[in-house]
Amino acid sequence: MRLPLLEDLPPLDGRRVLVRADFNVPLRAVPPEGEAVGTRRITDDLRIQAALPTLRWLQDQGASVTACTHLGRPKGKPDERYSLQPVRERLAELAPGVELLENLRFDAGEEANDPAFVARLVEGMDAYVDDAFGAAHRAHASIVGPPLTLPSAAGRLLAREVEVLGGLREDPRRPFVAILGGAKVSDKLGVIQALLGVADRVVVGGGMCFTFLAARGHRTGSSLLEADQVDTCRALLEEHGERIVVPHDLTALGPGGAIGDPGAGGEVRQIGADVPDGWMGLDIGPGTAGAFIDVIDEARTVLWNGPMGVFEDPRFAAGTRAVAEAVAGARAFTVVGGGDSAAAVAQLGLAADIDHVSTGGGASLELLEQGDLPGLAALRAAPNAAHLD
Repeated sequence: MRLPLLEDLPPLDGRRVLVRADFNVPLRAVPPEGEAVGTRRITDDLRIQAALPTLRWLQDQGASVTACTHLGRPKGKPDERYSLQPVRERLAELAPGVELLENLRFDAGEEANDPAFVARLVEGMDAYVDDAFGAAHRAHASIVGPPLTLPSAAGRLLAREVEVLGGLREDPRRPFVAILGGAKVSDKLGVIQALLGVADRVVVGGGMCFTFLAARGHRTGSSLLEADQVDTCRALLEEHGERIVVPHDLTALGPGGAIGDPGAGGEVRQIGADVPDGWMGLDIGPGTAGAFIDVIDEARTVLWNGPMGVFEDPRFAAGTRAVAEAVAGARAFTVVGGGDSAAAVAQLGLAADIDHVSTGGGASLELLEQGDLPGLAALRAAPNAAHLD
C-alpha cells in the first residue's frame, strides 16, 4: 500500500499545515492543593511524544503547524471534563509553536463527517497530515475530509504502523504466531479468520477462549460464553485443527467471589479445561501458559493482541504476565497490537523489549482484517497522491 508521505507534500516554507494527531491521553483529577478544584493532569504523554517526529519535521520545513485531536467521548458538545487544556500545555513544552484546536468531538460534525465541519477545519490551510493511526479506522470529518481538497500525507507514526502491520499480512518471517485474547469471539472473529489465512498458529486466550472450549465439548460454568458463536468456533477448529491453540487448564474463581475484590471471598483454583457449575474461568492456567510460551519461543514473528485473563485483578494476571514476558524475550520480530496488551507491557516495564507497540487497538485489528482503513484510503485519494501509482 503506497501512501503519500511527508516528502510527497509540496514545499511548506511559510505554509500552514493541519495535523490530525491522536492525543487521546489518559487524564486524572489531582487534589486541589494550590490548584483549582477539578484540575486534570496527564498521566501518560506517550501519544504526544509519538507525534513529535512529524511535528518537528514540518516545523523544520518552515511550516506553521496546527494540530487537532479528539479526547474521550463528549458526545458532540463541549464538556469541560474533556478539555484539551492539559494537552495544550504539555504540547507547548514539547513542541513550542504548534497550535492545538479544541477537542474535535465537541462538535457533532466530527463523528458525522459533516462537510461544513470539514470546511471549517481546512479553512486557511495549505496541506494536511494524518498521524492519528488510532483513529484511522473511523470515517470522521478530520480523518477523511481534508484529503478531499488539500495536498495530504501520512505522518511518521501512521506510516510506520502501516509498514509494520501491512508486513504481517504480506510477508511475515515464519513461523508466524498470532496470540489473541480479550472478551468476545464476536469482536475478533473477522481478524481470527484473516490471521488464519496468513499465520502458522493462532493462540487463543482471554474470555474468548471459552467459546472455543465449548465448541470442543468442554463445560464452561459461569465463564464468559457466546453461545451463538459456538458453531462458528467448531467449524474453525474442524477446518484448522492444531493451528488453533486453546487452553488446556485454567485459573478459576469459585461461587461467591467477585472480580477485582479479593475480600469478597470465593476460592481461586487451578482447574482443567472443564469449568464446574458456578465457577468462572478468569485466566489461563500455568500449564497452558507454558504451552503458549513454547509456541512463542519457536516463532520468528509474533503478534499479540488481547490479555490472557482479567489481568487488572492480580489473582488472574499470571497468564498475561507470562505471555508478555515471553513475547518481550522472544528472538522473533514482535508486535503488540495496542489496547490492553500495550497497557500490560507498559505496566510490566516490557515495552522497550517489543519491536513495535501499536498505538491503535481497534485500528490495528481492522487493518489486519480488512487490509485497509478509511483514513488510508482518503490519503491515497488526495490531490498529490495521483503520481504514486
